[in-house]
Amino acid sequence: MSRQPDRILPGVVLMLAFCVLAPLLDVSAKLASSTVPVGQIVTARFVVQGALMLPVILIMGITLRLTPRALGLICLRAVFLILSTFSFVAAIQVMPVADALAIAFVEPFILLLLGRLLFNDEVGPRRIAASCVGFAGALLVIQPSLAAFGYVALWPLGTAFFFAFYMLSTRQVSGFMHPVAMQFHTSWTGLLMCLPVMLLAEGTGWRHFDPVMPQGMVWLWLFGVGFWAALSHMCMTYALKFAPSATLAPLHYLEIVAAVALGYWIFGDFPNALTWAGIAVITSSGLYIIYRERLSARSAPVSASRT
Repeated sequence: MSRQPDRILPGVVLMLAFCVLAPLLDVSAKLASSTVPVGQIVTARFVVQGALMLPVILIMGITLRLTPRALGLICLRAVFLILSTFSFVAAIQVMPVADALAIAFVEPFILLLLGRLLFNDEVGPRRIAASCVGFAGALLVIQPSLAAFGYVALWPLGTAFFFAFYMLSTRQVSGFMHPVAMQFHTSWTGLLMCLPVMLLAEGTGWRHFDPVMPQGMVWLWLFGVGFWAALSHMCMTYALKFAPSATLAPLHYLEIVAAVALGYWIFGDFPNALTWAGIAVITSSGLYIIYRERLSARSAPVSASRT
């Protein structure tokens, strides 16, 4: 299956949908994390997400055949998703969702630099400078968070790093695999990786992995983790099929709007002045990168016509 030409507008719309839906996953995880270990929440995500994807695949008649190369990339994608999810849930267990997201928003800058190092993508000094400014904005959020929550405030940096690799691997797989099949295969491979850890941790008292029996509404929160993950990441997967990851990644900043609203409504959390300053710096840097991407996209056809 050959890669289809990029379609920027549908990709942007789907990425915006991801930004609206993804905070619902975060809220569900935070609600569940008050009584359920982080590892169990990550495992529940893959269970529910896989169960939701299977009937969709059967109805659509999508093939589940995997080549060795495709299986390797899917396993790699699952590893990065496990690590990024675990890092973020561990953070929001004690931090406000908006604060953790603000720190994780350095991910587009990491993605930009990884694209340069791994794929030799063209990255000019202005975008590198914008990345440095964006990281400085993240430090404005990390500083009070470290004082309030300790080193757990560094977990979102792990989320940013692993999610950047997750997006790069998604972009690779999306060229030859249907997005629904990609989500299903990532779910069952992720489950096969998580389940043995949970079984071995049972009864050990290991805080992040020793499973417990959910009670009452916690079942709904765990289902919500998988449901909103399936829906939001389906939007992101289709978005990456339509448009380049470097173009879409900065749009993640719009996720902060829904995160702040939900955090204030459900948990009574509202970012302080320093956090807002950091968010403003990060967002401004991201918008500048979008601007530079548009300039590059416009100049490319001109350069091609001259050759």
